[in-house]
Amino acid sequence: MAQEPPAQDKMHYEAMAQEALRGVVKAALRRATAPEGLPEPHHFYITFKTEAPGVSGPNDLLGKYPDEMTIVLQHQYWDLAPGETFFTVTLKFGGQPKRLSVPYAAVTRFYDPSVQFLLQFEAPAGVAASSTPVAAGAGEKADAASNAETDPEAPNVVSLDTFRKK
Repeated sequence: MAQEPPAQDKMHYEAMAQEALRGVVKAALRRATAPEGLPEPHHFYITFKTEAPGVSGPNDLLGKYPDEMTIVLQHQYWDLAPGETFFTVTLKFGGQPKRLSVPYAAVTRFYDPSVQFLLQFEAPAGVAASSTPVAAGAGEKADAASNAETDPEAPNVVSLDTFRKK
């Protein structure tokens, strides 16, 4: 007997799940704006698509990272403002403060290494996925984000696509 193909997901559950998990990023950033700041030892690595709609920042900075950029929110960040659809933050790059505005939809990865918490998202629609290395900013070590990807102690990310029927 032939097996019937799976029904088409007209509810778009994957998109709903991605949006709900981006709400976790928003909630974490809101907690980081508390008067006492980000509680030790928590800190965030946030990777986003620099060419995604709504991303804004100095052209010289975004031009250095034409695909993805990873910022670090730990000690040297100011004016963090998580809004409903995007967040803004001021970070130092090369000793100079620079303001970035990033829609949550542009975020592809959120990582808190202090507790090994990782969320990974699909690239925003209309922005091509790339396998180029991720750059880091915010005055932290430039290779810190890439070390998280090769560190055997880093959390293991499993794509749900592995378990889907094809």
